[in-house]
Amino acid sequence: MLIGNRSWIFENRPVITSTGVVGGPFEKKGKLTADFHSFSDDLWFGEDSYEKAQKKFLEEACHEALNQGNLQKEDIQFIFAGDLLNQITSTSFACRSLSIPYFGLFGACSTSMEALALAAFVVNGKGANNVITGSASHNAAVEKTFRYPTEYGSQKPPTSQWTVTAAGVGVVSSSGTGPIVTSATIGKVIDEGLKDPYNMGGAMAPAAVDTIKAHFEDRSLPEDYYDLILTGDLGKIGHAVALELFQNENMQIDQNSFQDAGLMIYNDEQPVQSGASGAGCSAAVTYGHIYNRLKQGELDKVLIVATGALLSPLTFQQQESIPCIAHAVSIERQGGIVQ
Repeated sequence: MLIGNRSWIFENRPVITSTGVVGGPFEKKGKLTADFHSFSDDLWFGEDSYEKAQKKFLEEACHEALNQGNLQKEDIQFIFAGDLLNQITSTSFACRSLSIPYFGLFGACSTSMEALALAAFVVNGKGANNVITGSASHNAAVEKTFRYPTEYGSQKPPTSQWTVTAAGVGVVSSSGTGPIVTSATIGKVIDEGLKDPYNMGGAMAPAAVDTIKAHFEDRSLPEDYYDLILTGDLGKIGHAVALELFQNENMQIDQNSFQDAGLMIYNDEQPVQSGASGAGCSAAVTYGHIYNRLKQGELDKVLIVATGALLSPLTFQQQESIPCIAHAVSIERQGGIVQ
């Protein structure tokens, strides 16, 4: 199952049988509204704190995925999930009420694909029949944790990105109907010395390119193999940096097939500076928009590369640089051939 130095091939072809995607009021005004299952009318989601609201987003996404798959929580062996808040408390508190055996993960915004890679690994190895996997983020909660509370009204530079208020989860099963998780490439921590927390895309781009290059080398694939390579979430700055790094590496990546989740979720009229970010960004786009396009036959083979900046408020205050990581998972329409 190990191929190359850092990739797995899933020969037993785990299936994403159902998904749940829940968004906030700002996301309801974006470009991908048809790919969400439901929205909250406000940032509170009926709770008395933003952190509790983020917990509620993940709970609702999990319940939606179970409903879509005609499953009960007793049918699920494990949940692999995480978020950006301190000690991933929102995810842990959500799993307290879900009462499903739980692996809590932190990979910052790369958590969605870290979780999917591990979930597919366990299902592929017959360690489970059904696993829930996903991540969530909340704009106001993350701003409070990493920058300033939104009530402060601080100004942001054009390089900054808007944290998505959303949760996206999928049910990975040993059998069933849906897109197949075919492989995963695990990222390395890469730090190019950037310290600006308002330019996460620029900091994360080298990690994304490193993982994508390793994926093609490990699997011996042509660089035009995928219909879509989707990073999440580099934004405008990081996407441009990644394209330049591909050229430096002599990689022939088609610009039309190389896209970013952070540039897909919002309309051009929405004031999100360089694009979207957050642990819920790539999760919502993958388990909503990309999942639907695979099921409808609009896409056959995709590579999702979720990127994460592994800083904390404390390391920023200590003037540490920003270590970054990217994990890649390939998903193919059922009926395709694994190479």
